[in-house]
Amino acid sequence: MTKRVGYRAWRWLALWWHHFFLLWSTVDGQTRYTIPEELKQGSVVGNLAKDLGLGLSEFFDRKLRVASEAGKQYFNVDAGKGELVVNERIDRETLCGQSASCVLPLQVVIENPLQLYRVEVEIQDINDNSPSFPSKQHPLEIAESTAAGVRFPLESAQDPDVGSNSLKSYILSKDECFTLKVKELSGGRKVPELVLTKGLDREKKTVHRLLLTVLDGGNPVRSGTSQITITVLDVNDNVPVFENPVYKVSVSEKSAEGTFIVNPRATDADDGQNGQIEYSFGVHTPDSVLSVFEIDFLTGKIILKGQLDFESAANYEIDISAKDKGSPRMEGHCSVQVDVADVNDNSPEIILTSKPSPLREDAPSGTVVALISARDLDSGNNGKVKLKLPIGYPFSLKPSFSDNYALVTSGVLDRESSSEYNIEITATDSGSPPLTTKKTIPVSIIDVNDNPPKFSQSSYNVYLKENGPPGSMLSSVSASDLDFRDNAKISYSILESKVQDVSVSSYVYINSDNGSIYSMHSFDYEKVKVFQILVQAKDHGSPSLSSNATVHVFILDQNDNAPAVIYPSAALGSLSHQKMPRSAKAGHLVTKVTAVDADSGHNAWISYKLVEATDTSLFSVNLYTGEVRTKRAVSEQDDSSQRLLIEIQDDGEPVQSATVTLTILVEDGLHEPILDLRQKAPEPSKKSGRITLYLILSLASVSVLSLVTFVILVVKCVRNSRSSGSCCMRRDDLDGYKNPNRNLQIQLNTDGPIKYVEVLGGDMLSQSQSFRSCLSPMSEFSDFTFVKPSSTTDFKEMINVLDASLPDSAWTFESQQVRSEL
Repeated sequence: MTKRVGYRAWRWLALWWHHFFLLWSTVDGQTRYTIPEELKQGSVVGNLAKDLGLGLSEFFDRKLRVASEAGKQYFNVDAGKGELVVNERIDRETLCGQSASCVLPLQVVIENPLQLYRVEVEIQDINDNSPSFPSKQHPLEIAESTAAGVRFPLESAQDPDVGSNSLKSYILSKDECFTLKVKELSGGRKVPELVLTKGLDREKKTVHRLLLTVLDGGNPVRSGTSQITITVLDVNDNVPVFENPVYKVSVSEKSAEGTFIVNPRATDADDGQNGQIEYSFGVHTPDSVLSVFEIDFLTGKIILKGQLDFESAANYEIDISAKDKGSPRMEGHCSVQVDVADVNDNSPEIILTSKPSPLREDAPSGTVVALISARDLDSGNNGKVKLKLPIGYPFSLKPSFSDNYALVTSGVLDRESSSEYNIEITATDSGSPPLTTKKTIPVSIIDVNDNPPKFSQSSYNVYLKENGPPGSMLSSVSASDLDFRDNAKISYSILESKVQDVSVSSYVYINSDNGSIYSMHSFDYEKVKVFQILVQAKDHGSPSLSSNATVHVFILDQNDNAPAVIYPSAALGSLSHQKMPRSAKAGHLVTKVTAVDADSGHNAWISYKLVEATDTSLFSVNLYTGEVRTKRAVSEQDDSSQRLLIEIQDDGEPVQSATVTLTILVEDGLHEPILDLRQKAPEPSKKSGRITLYLILSLASVSVLSLVTFVILVVKCVRNSRSSGSCCMRRDDLDGYKNPNRNLQIQLNTDGPIKYVEVLGGDMLSQSQSFRSCLSPMSEFSDFTFVKPSSTTDFKEMINVLDASLPDSAWTFESQQVRSEL
């Protein structure tokens, strides 16, 4: 036993090395290897890298993969060595049955660029199966009257191996009455027949025992045996004889149960029971025949009792036995060959050779998605298959060889439009009528960061009251991203910019997660009126994408500044001394209190009121101009020192106020420094007429300008749908415009002949990048006010025009001070 195992192992190794040494060839671009069956896992089939002309690095870089058209993955690629190796035990008989050729087709796919190679592996048979008979015992009954030369068919042996390893010969043990003949049928099938060479004598020998041995052509030879037991019978000496030794018939595979197939007939020359025949299938008829056909034992009619399937069995060879009722019973045989005609009854199949992988949405055209093969179990035109894709999908089928295809991209992918494609592939055969099969292949699209965040608005306007607490939320911006997951995650930030030479980040900060903008300190309208915030939304993709939006922040004025007294000057203290002649008449201009308010609009409108006075009947204060005049003529009884307390209020809510105290000294013999033009009008002169003409022209120009400004303000107010105490016009200065360092005001009194022109100055409180012109409805009819000219230069030019037109006596003391400064 030990020697036998050693010999088999030696023979196995020799056979393996015989097939291993470069048993490959390339025909028409196809590579073929030849290997024996039953190789161990990991056995090398061939050097695929060398035979395809590929470097080892290309195995990884070009994503080489092998797909088998068989149901199992029998082969793998050793990427480190570039070798095709066995992945699973291969049994040729299981794969190919009795087929003379057994070839496993493989598809080798490499990408970048896409290339498909066909590799065929031929599986050679090894003698690993012994021939065997369907049964170990074969009993026969032969009448002693049987003439020499009569043949008795024996059951054929079966050997799964093919070629030289299949059945080769039969050997019969020695017997004086019997020999063995082998009959070859169509298809190369060998049937042993027992030949009676000499008459039998039941009295001499009742039973003959023979050993039938079958041998294959392998090396070493394998064999199988069957015991033949022959019982010699007496009497009945005629066997039934069929009209034809072979009956051939063709039947459609769609034939219904009960269909008549054929009626083989036999006759017996004997009389009586010895001539009555009963029909049956041969004793060794396989179950595959018995399940499909049945025979009428009296008439011999064969009918269909099961379902025919061309794809399972294209033909049947049936052994029919006819036995008489004599004793011993005589038996005759014939063969019925049934050919099954193919009908287009099998729908085509769509087989995924490789499962589809998710695709990046920026995948180039021609990227391999999946490998597909089609097959149809029918034959001829019934087995020809065509594949088709639906219209409108960015995919196409690229044929490779035979019925194999590669599903590749053929257009631009966009995950935002379609994140998954369910590709329905239709397979149709060429039968009549054609049969169709559909298979849906899901393909997922992987997101690529190709969409920047998009703000809901390109710009935002925020209106914020001044003096708000730090940490207040100013506004909230929001952006959306059409991408997915991290590519759609958005972070908000404020881009660096300057507000009055200070980084905007020192004014506000933003929540990076939700886009909420918060103040970092309280805002002062008098310092900052408007500024811009450039917000950036950036996604978390790689590389990241971003977009920007502008937030305009408008600071709304609050009444947080009390009026500031300009004249009498603060340098003189709150107590101001003024002189007045005792000869002053009613309406005499004693002095003028001037104040400004750093606020805007209604909050900056100022009114003057006399709160306390030594003699309230002697003086009055103009509500809007702050002029202090006598209400009556000064009498000798009036005190020489008069004290006035004047309150200055703005029009804001709540009201802010300031006070100034004036001390007026009434002196005898003091001449009036300012002519009272109301009481004594000089005769008009040429110069006075010219001045009047200039003044009329100036007032006409100013009136036209005021009308145009008023119309513009009305349109602005209607558009903004905002109501306020004064109608204002704002203009953003994108060139970095800065306001003048004073709020200046010119007042011309035109109530009668010109008495004075005043220039009023204010503190430097406004540093905004915009200016505002206001028309006050509370101004007196005789006063026209210019507020906040665009620049000091423009204002100087205005002063120069008035200076050339008016005499020095028309300028008040405080106006002359401002004029000299300019």
